[in-house]
Amino acid sequence: MNKKNSHLAKKEILKKQGVLNSNPERVKDILFKNHEFFDPNDLIQVKYEMIRQVLKDGIPITNASSNFGYSRFSFYRILSAFEKEGILGLISKKRGPVDAHKLSEEVMDFVEAEMKKDETLRTGTGGTGKIKTLIEKHFGITIHPRSVERAIAKRKKNQ
Repeated sequence: MNKKNSHLAKKEILKKQGVLNSNPERVKDILFKNHEFFDPNDLIQVKYEMIRQVLKDGIPITNASSNFGYSRFSFYRILSAFEKEGILGLISKKRGPVDAHKLSEEVMDFVEAEMKKDETLRTGTGGTGKIKTLIEKHFGITIHPRSVERAIAKRKKNQ
């Protein structure tokens, strides 16, 4: 395999693993320009080297963060994650809620009660559209019908 193909293969692997740097052109550090080992596409390597230079080489945070394509604020966030979780903390995580935070137990109890009262609420998307409307009227929250469907399915599975 030639150099170009191996580089493309590595980028593909990094992408699959969720650690492909989406802005490799922002990495200006000399190591990543003149050394074959250091790859600006490898997000973990970029973050780790930025932290290492600050902590071990004494490079000022503003210089290091700028050389690696990050803001000072991002540096502190990355450092904090690294201190808490080690190298795994350098892997970016999905942002936002991890569960159906609007569909609390109270809301789902309400949904279940309404479904017992009205059989038409059990059938397909039309039913979840009606449930969505009932939730919005009763609790004053906006919710997507698909979220309702998933929450109902999850609740049935757990029972």
